[in-house]
Amino acid sequence: MKHFNIPGRSLVATVFVAALMTSTAPAFADFWSDAAKDLQGATIRGISESTPPSNYVKDVLAPQFTEKTGITVEFEATSWDQMYDKAIKDMEANTGIYDFVYIEQDIIYSYLARDFLVNLTDMLAENESLKSPDFDATKFTTFIDNFKNADGDIFGVPMEAFVKVYLYRKDLFEDPAVQAAYKEKTGADLKPATTHAEYRQIAQFFTEHAQANGMEMWGTTVQASSGHPASVYEFIESVLPTYGVYNWGIDTTTFAASVENGGKMNSDVAKEALAWWVGNLEFAPPESTSSTWDEVAATFAAGRAAQGLVYGENAAWIATNPDKSTVVGKVGVALPPVAEGVMDQAKSGEGYIGYYDGGAFGIPHSSKNKEAALLFLQYIGEESVQADWALAGSRIVHQATYADPKIVEQDAKVDGYYTLMKDQGPLFRGAPPFPFHNQAREAMAPFIYQAITGELQPAEALDKAAAAVDAELKNLGYRK
Repeated sequence: MKHFNIPGRSLVATVFVAALMTSTAPAFADFWSDAAKDLQGATIRGISESTPPSNYVKDVLAPQFTEKTGITVEFEATSWDQMYDKAIKDMEANTGIYDFVYIEQDIIYSYLARDFLVNLTDMLAENESLKSPDFDATKFTTFIDNFKNADGDIFGVPMEAFVKVYLYRKDLFEDPAVQAAYKEKTGADLKPATTHAEYRQIAQFFTEHAQANGMEMWGTTVQASSGHPASVYEFIESVLPTYGVYNWGIDTTTFAASVENGGKMNSDVAKEALAWWVGNLEFAPPESTSSTWDEVAATFAAGRAAQGLVYGENAAWIATNPDKSTVVGKVGVALPPVAEGVMDQAKSGEGYIGYYDGGAFGIPHSSKNKEAALLFLQYIGEESVQADWALAGSRIVHQATYADPKIVEQDAKVDGYYTLMKDQGPLFRGAPPFPFHNQAREAMAPFIYQAITGELQPAEALDKAAAAVDAELKNLGYRK
């Protein structure tokens, strides 16, 4: 812009510039009502798993968005398997039932390979009138990188991110009488386990301690449903890494699973990991062989386990909500136990110690209401809605949320869970970028289930699982 330096004309110039700015600036006081003026009365439909973060969207954020825009949001929060089944079938058939879908971090690569999703970066660039001035992708944590393509374009707006942590009964671990009993029985000091042997010893101690004292409690949770993928996920994403077996034991270059072909899924270390995990069932509540992530959280909240690996989305309500949890004020948070050398590998970036979970909302190409859905995704991605959402669902996707006074206050009530996620989050990692994610998981699942039920010994189960995955990847064309 040229500068007006003619004497006596500065006021005229100021008025002119102000008028020019007024004529070119957006003529609205509120972005949402203006952007949605041609979309009022529209209805968008979404689907997600019924989790604390998703239920907050359904109960709080969706009604807020409707009030601001006049766009109705019908949000279906259902079971994990139904969520995937319905979303994928809708996108495959191009029926357009859903205008936004939940994209878990581990499935995004399959969706991108099948061209299911709208490129949000492109859509925002092509629809400037729909671009919220308060939506800024650079304010997200690095978790948003999981939802980008090779060019850096965004295909999903993160709505939750959390790590799977080691929860323990802090009140019991710090009870002098319990500490003395543990010391007498094991010769060791009672503290959160840092090794698998310590974890097993603690599990056994508390199971026996509870039985001797008439308590309905066991030494550990185990996410070991014998007919649900949750058990497969706990083993390959939460247990294997703690032994130093990464990416499910599948070589990310050759896509080999079995040791025979260069993979590690049935390596001696992986077999040791499965034996340890299945062996923990002896010291776990009877519901463990029917437990998915939901039941594990409920088990810990009911005071039925002294320790366990629990998805972080449940940490806040377990530690703070007396209407749902019997262990409010009694929850400790720590990193999972790991084998020798694994922590060093995680710190160097060569490995990781557990699962960094989470998801985003994306818009299917089949959506009939893409513009309205784009507005909604921006609304749930704004910094202003993040803190209360984090309180409800233990999830953080914006860097600034960590410093919000509400989160700082709750952090103290959940034994520093948010601080752990901020500081130690880089030690965890999401699922590997496998387009064949679902197929590989389903190929190995029957043998993991049989290890849980005792039909197969852990070593045999992994031999069969690795062979099945190799065969499936060959069938899919990933292996010769």
